[in-house]
Amino acid sequence: MDKIRMQTPIVEMDGDEMTRVLWALIKRELLEPFVELNTEYYDLHLNNRDATDDRVTVEAAEAIRRLRVGVKCATITPNEQRMSEYSLKQMWRSPNGTIRAILDGTVFRTPIPCPGLRPFIPGWTEPITVARHSYGDLYKDTELRVTGPGKAELLFTGADGTTMRETVYDFEGPGVLQGCFNKDSSIENFARSCFEYALSEGRDLWFSAKDTIMKQYDGLFKQTFQRLYDEEYRERFQAAGITYFYTLIDDAVARIVRSNGGMIWALKNYDGDVMSDMISTAFGSLAMMTSVLVNAEGCYEYEAAHGTVTQHYYRWLRGEHTSTNPVATIYAWTGALRKRGELDGNEALCSFADKLERSVLDTIADGTVTGDLAVLMDSHPAPVDSETFIGAIREKLEASL
Repeated sequence: MDKIRMQTPIVEMDGDEMTRVLWALIKRELLEPFVELNTEYYDLHLNNRDATDDRVTVEAAEAIRRLRVGVKCATITPNEQRMSEYSLKQMWRSPNGTIRAILDGTVFRTPIPCPGLRPFIPGWTEPITVARHSYGDLYKDTELRVTGPGKAELLFTGADGTTMRETVYDFEGPGVLQGCFNKDSSIENFARSCFEYALSEGRDLWFSAKDTIMKQYDGLFKQTFQRLYDEEYRERFQAAGITYFYTLIDDAVARIVRSNGGMIWALKNYDGDVMSDMISTAFGSLAMMTSVLVNAEGCYEYEAAHGTVTQHYYRWLRGEHTSTNPVATIYAWTGALRKRGELDGNEALCSFADKLERSVLDTIADGTVTGDLAVLMDSHPAPVDSETFIGAIREKLEASL
C-alpha cells in the first residue's frame, strides 16, 4: 500500500532511557512503514538539554505553539544522582514543567480500558479522567537552603511601589524554604477548559483542593471554578444532565475509591501529577494511560504519563530483553497523528490512528502482553518482551490495512 501522507508537521520530542529505545522501535515498526512521517524533531535527551542550556526544550514548546500539535517521549528530571551520572552543568528543571509553563494549558489523563484487564479496584467500571492544571505550582518554585537562624519573609513589591510583607518563619537553625505562584488568568483558563471538556465528554466534573489550609492559594482555585460555574456553565451542565461540585482533596480520594468511576477529576498541578499515577496504577498500569495537554490557543501536546523506565534501561544496556509496556507511548503517537489529521482534514491519517489503537487492544485481548499486564489477566498469559509485543501489534495492523 502507498504510505499515508501528512500535509503539516507535528513536533516530535525525543526523550530518555528505555522510553527512547521504545520510541525508535515504535517509529520503525508501527509508523514509518505506513505513514510518510512529517515531523519537526527536537532531541530532549538529558545530555542535549545540558549541551543547549535547556534551550532545546523552550524551542520545542514554541514549535508546538506554531504547529499546534506535538508528541513527546518521556524525559528525565534530574536530581543529584542524575547530576553525577550524566555530568550535568546544573540540575535542570522538569522539561514537562517548562513546556507546560510556556503553553499554559490543562493536562487530561485517562486510563486505557481493555477487555481482559482487571483493575485493582474492582468497582471502577468506567475510566476516570484526571484534569491537571499545568502552570506554576511546585514545578516553577523557588527554593532556598537556609543555613542558620534568621527570619524568612514573603515580600511582594507592586509596580506602583507598594509592598506586601508576611513572615514565613523565624528559623532557629538550618532548614529549607520554598515559594510557588500562580496567576488568575491561568487558573481561569484551567477551570474553563475543564468545564468545556466535561461538556464535550458528557461527564460529571469534580474539583478538589485544600482551601481549609491554603486559604488564599487553593481558595482562589475554588472561587474561580465556582464563579465560572455560576455565571456561565450551570445551565449548560443541567441541560447536559451532568453535575459539578467541589470537595476537599482528602474527601475526594475517599469518594473516588468508593465510586464506579466515569468522572473528570480536576486537580492542581502537583495534586494531578500524583493522583494521575494513582488512578493509572489502580486501573492496572502506568503504561496504560493517555495524556494530552490542551491550551486556550488550540495547541495539543501528547505524551505517555509515566517515566523513562530506568531499571529496564539498565538491563537493556546489559544486552537483556525487557518486557517494557509501550502502549502509552504508542497512544501518544496515535493521539498526535489523529489530531493532526483532524486539523488538516486528513481522514486517512485519522483512520490509521484508530486502526493502530484497535490493533494494540486486540493484541492484548489475545493474550500477547508485557509483564505488567500479564499479572492483571485472569488467564495469566506468559509475558513477552517489548519487541515481540510490538511485532504482534504490527501483524494485526497490517491485516487491518
